Amino acid sequence: MSEIKHSNVVETEAFRDRIATVDETGKRKWIYAYQPKGKFYTIRTVLSVLYFLIFFGLPFVEIDGRPLFQFNIPEAKFILFGKIFWPQDFFIFGLTMVTFVFFIVLFTAAFGRLFCGWACPQTNFMEMMFRRVEYWVLGDAPAQRQLKNAPWTSKKIFKVGLKHVLFFLLSFIIANFFLSYIIGIKELEKIITEPVTAHVAGFASIIVFSGVFYGVYAFFREQACTVVCPYGRLQSVLLDKNSMIVAYDYKRGEPRGNFKKQAELNLGDCIDCHQCVKVCPTGIDIRNGVQMECVGCTACIDACDHIMDSIDKPRGLIRYASENSIAKGEPLRYTTRMKLYTGLCFLLLAVLSVILITRKDVDATVIRTAGMLYQERGTDSISNLYNIRMVNKTAKDLNIGIRLVDTKGRIQMAGNPVIKMAKEAQAAGTFFVVLPKEEIKQRKTIIRLVIFENGKEIATTKTNFLGPAL
Repeated sequence: MSEIKHSNVVETEAFRDRIATVDETGKRKWIYAYQPKGKFYTIRTVLSVLYFLIFFGLPFVEIDGRPLFQFNIPEAKFILFGKIFWPQDFFIFGLTMVTFVFFIVLFTAAFGRLFCGWACPQTNFMEMMFRRVEYWVLGDAPAQRQLKNAPWTSKKIFKVGLKHVLFFLLSFIIANFFLSYIIGIKELEKIITEPVTAHVAGFASIIVFSGVFYGVYAFFREQACTVVCPYGRLQSVLLDKNSMIVAYDYKRGEPRGNFKKQAELNLGDCIDCHQCVKVCPTGIDIRNGVQMECVGCTACIDACDHIMDSIDKPRGLIRYASENSIAKGEPLRYTTRMKLYTGLCFLLLAVLSVILITRKDVDATVIRTAGMLYQERGTDSISNLYNIRMVNKTAKDLNIGIRLVDTKGRIQMAGNPVIKMAKEAQAAGTFFVVLPKEEIKQRKTIIRLVIFENGKEIATTKTNFLGPAL
């Protein structure tokens, strides 16, 4: 068995052989985490309120009659910041995913699992909503453990039943709002107000999502982070010795021992009170070093700081630090590498933002009609027949016109002089491009077409004009 040395104390690394929520026989160990108290927990509470306001409020925000965000997978329609994206915009989503991966790598290398502890929806809903309800109904960890071992009485049935009723009610509310990000708040309103028979699929989706959320937060809990989420396993290859992590200062804390014997035996500042373990939502001992299960929630920092205050020791025995800063006894520094990574993160976000903002509201594809050669128009002109297909990504109806630029000639529509496009719909049309013969210098001439609406240019495209061989 491998060993890890902290000062003159030797500890086995048996904890790395299995996750903290599973015992030696492979059975689930239920985590009864004490409710944290302290500076970081207060900040996380305030931020969680902000996150909940955003999550429950965004579906009601609209731009030009569209939701701010919508991810309608069944209809392959996605809306970001009020702009609609169709399958034709798949390259943008591909670029978004690549940007996201790079961002995760760079962000984690610099700041560790800061996202997991402070912004992850799973952590916020579990720790700041469901676990708080659990504390309110069942009490803190000792009361929960005592209730678990107690016989089934009317009081226990009431408390446990109330907890699960509230858990399912919260899951049901979350499921409704989660679905609103897929189908939109207006469609969700129809499911709620109209007969169930008119929206069987939508109602079934709400029930399924409610069951999933209830199962995760009532039973699966921290295992979503330690078993399912791949991020914890990825961090082992993304972190290095300069990454910011929640770390135990073993140089200051070891050798650990009873507070009364510290002066007598010249022990470190850690009095082995296990408060950092008791408040950990994943059940780990942060004093063992960086572990896959750590979500960086800072509960152990608050617990340790409280103990340090009570024994008149300086705070920071457990703190945000890097492995190098702990080893050298230096404060965490915002290194050049971290600055570079941060700059690259902002650069990636800026590039993606520019692409999203400058994306055109109308996509047009012009193709020469297959199987047709050019046609002579009198003695001085040549024409080609073209088909045009367009996608209207705006929230209004458009009357589309086409004109030539940089080339003498004219457009002759086959049918109506304008192409009518309904909002968020597709349209097609046919037209002739007529060029004077003196404009044709080669077999294929590249021409540029402008798509306009009410005199305003909204898109440009290029195509080939076929002429007689010279």
